[in-house]
Amino acid sequence: MSTTIDSTRFGRIEVAPDSAIAFPHGLTGLDSRRFTLVARAEDDAFVWLHSLEDPALALPLADPRRFFTGFAFEPAEGELERLGLTAAALASEDAAIYVTVRASERLEDFTANLRAPLAIVGGAGYQLLNQAPDAELRAPLFAELAAAAAEQAA
Repeated sequence: MSTTIDSTRFGRIEVAPDSAIAFPHGLTGLDSRRFTLVARAEDDAFVWLHSLEDPALALPLADPRRFFTGFAFEPAEGELERLGLTAAALASEDAAIYVTVRASERLEDFTANLRAPLAIVGGAGYQLLNQAPDAELRAPLFAELAAAAAEQAA
């Protein structure tokens, strides 16, 4: 049986049971543990991680490889074991990696959190700690635009 969300952002949304994502360890700073992904179009650069429990909670996400060609994920020591995951599960075709996006009024000010990516594997979601050297907490999502804006301001 589907779940209906009366989203404050998207209006009424019907969520199929197999679209629910449970975060057994939760997400830092959030009370909700059940979410779904909402996309406006299939090829959108951004999707929304929408709470099934709070109609006002939706986080913008992006596939980091779409914006950061050198994106690397190096889990913190013991991180996968703590969450009950394996490297093979994260590398499978069923796994998806996303980063949260901090939006702004100007595109050049959009940032992504590469330090704490989200992995979705087989209907479960996990927030991971990434210790890769280039995994910034606020990486410019549109680096070229940010560089051009900085150059223009100088």
